[in-house]
Amino acid sequence: MHEHPSNRVDLRSDTITQPTSAMRERMATAEVGDDVLGDDPTVIELQNRIAEIFGKEASLFVPSGTMSNAIAIRAHTNPGDEIVTEATSHIYIYEGGGYAALSGCSIALVPGRAGLMEPADVQKAIRKVDGSFGHFPNGSLVCVENSSNRGGGSCYSQEVLDEIAHIAHANDCAAHMDGARIFNAAIATKTDVARMVRDYDSISICLSKGLGAPVGSMLIGDSEFIALAHRWRKMFGGGMRQAGILAAAGLFALDHNVERLEEDHIRAKRLAAAVNEMLGFSVDLDSVQSNMVYISTAEGEAQAVVDRLANHGVDTLTIDESTIRAVIHLHITDQDIERAITAFESTI
Repeated sequence: MHEHPSNRVDLRSDTITQPTSAMRERMATAEVGDDVLGDDPTVIELQNRIAEIFGKEASLFVPSGTMSNAIAIRAHTNPGDEIVTEATSHIYIYEGGGYAALSGCSIALVPGRAGLMEPADVQKAIRKVDGSFGHFPNGSLVCVENSSNRGGGSCYSQEVLDEIAHIAHANDCAAHMDGARIFNAAIATKTDVARMVRDYDSISICLSKGLGAPVGSMLIGDSEFIALAHRWRKMFGGGMRQAGILAAAGLFALDHNVERLEEDHIRAKRLAAAVNEMLGFSVDLDSVQSNMVYISTAEGEAQAVVDRLANHGVDTLTIDESTIRAVIHLHITDQDIERAITAFESTI
């Protein structure tokens, strides 16, 4: 699929996707109401559909994944609590310190490999005020990111996901999954999403990344949790009115853009394998499990490589001074991958 008004190959992120003409038509004809008053029928349909897909009681439509995570943290914790998450997680790196500013939480960072935590390390990171003479914060929430952005699109095995959730609950913590790209993880691991999240108390998913919707994320959990989340959405300014126009895009994405994620994964592996063979670049091929490729280059050279790629019509991003990220999405074709490979070759 291409349908993108650009002659460039934009690999900066899957967030740059634009609604296709068919999605725009679905949005234009959406039946709407006032979602703050609870009567937008298309939002209701999307929320019910997502809850059913994930095997949970309820879900809530919110403007962004960052807000979805922020609401989940606030609903699960009290000020002064501590959350546990991987050291390069989106919640820690990319959400502006919201866990501290909005929820008053500290954070315990778990070192991971390719962005993935080991259960034993999660166990070690959970601190409890009881028995500490009041020194420790109360660890009350464990957050898992699947797939892992900074891990290069790596995905947890089901066994590890289940064990982390078990450890969280055994230590009187809630378990939250930041599943911004959870459908990528489900396709990559051939796991049904309801099974993947079975033991998690809340799940955040994005509709605006690989699924191609222009705006929106979903927060999922039991009815009591979602009722509390609804209050925090209001307080965080996330209430929307005729949001059915946006929810319609999400429904279209669920109907048409889930199974096709496998195409993105195949193209990512093709790009990764080709670039890894080039002098001056390396890729951890084991971490290329979904739609992302993290490419290592010489220290201090990443931005120069990005600039040279841009001169060849291929857009990427730096992660640090020696790492480049390329993300495959629904606007990228096989021909685009070949063009990107040629552009990388031209930077050597």
